[in-house]
Amino acid sequence: MIRQIIHIDEEKCNGCGICANACHEGAIDIIDGKAKLVRENFCDGFGDCLPGCPTGAITFEEREAPAYDEAAVKDSQRKKAEEKVMTERESQMRAEMEQHAAHAGGCPGSRFMKFDHNDEQQEEQALAANVKPASRLMQWPCQIKLLPTQAPFYDGAKLLIAADCTAYAYANMHEDFMKGHITLIGCPKLDDIDYSEKLTEIIANNDIKSVTIVRMEVPCCGGLQRAAETALKSSGKFIPWQVVTISRDGRIID
Repeated sequence: MIRQIIHIDEEKCNGCGICANACHEGAIDIIDGKAKLVRENFCDGFGDCLPGCPTGAITFEEREAPAYDEAAVKDSQRKKAEEKVMTERESQMRAEMEQHAAHAGGCPGSRFMKFDHNDEQQEEQALAANVKPASRLMQWPCQIKLLPTQAPFYDGAKLLIAADCTAYAYANMHEDFMKGHITLIGCPKLDDIDYSEKLTEIIANNDIKSVTIVRMEVPCCGGLQRAAETALKSSGKFIPWQVVTISRDGRIID
């Protein structure tokens, strides 16, 4: 179709990037030091990029061009906003890890610590109760990497997505969290994998009633939380969910 669209004179362009920042639709990129109209269907022809150009390299012209695609523009803006949020979260996580590492002399999740629990008192209480704890694991396997994306045990299930270390740090893991839940465990640091795609399939393709995420307080556990949150969002379902954080000495801190 013939319509009004911008024209960029590359000989006049000095690559300052003002026009790219001014274009809310994202039609302009800076390539090899020059502004270029790379997405003609993103250009609405209103010329928000014109006033700021210091060299006068941008003008209007009428020519054959694809129609302005508002839906594609909004989708692109949404994706950029999501990427910005993820980038900010990753930057915050790196900053926290660097801060902890500066004090601990290494990865904060691997920092040596010793906890002074009163073992004798705990043993006396267990003997007095005369009750042996029972396993509350409701399915096998339980490792995220090994679990199928569809199985009968997911039908109407409450999911527990837990970091490996939580079961060792928190003494009553089975009764307080695993009981009545399908348990999925993993460690994004040791597995070196993004669980979000598999978790998305599990949540999207099964009748999941709720999701509880149990993580350790160490920054590397943020990868598990982010993967679960991404999966919940990507599934397109509205499901009740919560995050519980366990301290390294076995307390619930939020």
